[in-house]
Amino acid sequence: MAMQNISFDPQAFRAALGTFTTGVTIITTQTEEGAPVGITANSFNSVSLNPPLVLWSLSKQARSLPVFSSGKHWNVHVLSTEQETLSGRFATQGEDKFAEIELDNGVSAAPLLQNCTARFQCRTAFQYEGGDHVIFVGEVLAFDHSDRAPLAFQSGQYALATRKPRSELRLATTPPPPECSYTEDLLGYLLGRAHYQVLNTLRQLLNSKQLDEQTFFILSILCIRDNLTLEEINTFVSYTGREVTLASMRFLERQRLVAFEGSAEALRFVLTAQGREMSLHQLALAKAVEVVSDPGLPDLWAPR
Repeated sequence: MAMQNISFDPQAFRAALGTFTTGVTIITTQTEEGAPVGITANSFNSVSLNPPLVLWSLSKQARSLPVFSSGKHWNVHVLSTEQETLSGRFATQGEDKFAEIELDNGVSAAPLLQNCTARFQCRTAFQYEGGDHVIFVGEVLAFDHSDRAPLAFQSGQYALATRKPRSELRLATTPPPPECSYTEDLLGYLLGRAHYQVLNTLRQLLNSKQLDEQTFFILSILCIRDNLTLEEINTFVSYTGREVTLASMRFLERQRLVAFEGSAEALRFVLTAQGREMSLHQLALAKAVEVVSDPGLPDLWAPR
């Protein structure tokens, strides 16, 4: 396959990205005056299971950007195959997109559409610059899903997604015997390159927030599993080659990120509210590194 020069044509780049099949979503929110706002997007992605975080991106040229940037809540609707017409409606301008649409009550005032494959009700956690887009990271406050088949999008057209039995999948993906020559396909080389590429970018982002890697590891662990002893924390971070000391934890306590519980002989450590917020911020930073390193798809529709 011939590789294009780095000075590539944006339209050709867009077409190449479009070969990656995605689902289709409608993102909704509400203006300060109470007017409903909704757009069609396929830039939705998961960030973390615990805590539950998702993200999506919106063009800086989109008319709805100020509303989403200032809003605190938004809902993601994964569309079903029955909602292709709805997708088209929310991808266009100049009409009342919510006319004659029945809505459900949600945890916020953001419009909640019906008959979707899945729905995620979110609170804005962070926003990041992502080239010509803004990346929105949200904490999932509530979600639901159904057995409705999802609507797919590929190379500028809607598509149908079908499930493939696992037995057939295993037969179809049986890997060929490994080659012994040292090439760029060597797993160790690729893992090492990916590790240092992501770590270097993450380190720069952490430094810009006056954080360090050890703080990142400790808070991430406590965010996933709280109320741990120092020995238990070290069990989880041992793969980094670093040891967490009591002095390290006391430093985090002075920063009001961690609280001590129990006696001096059986100390346990828990996140404070400020520590949890910092941990969410760090996880979002880490995901932003992935998005910037591999920006994925741009919006498939014109800015709205």
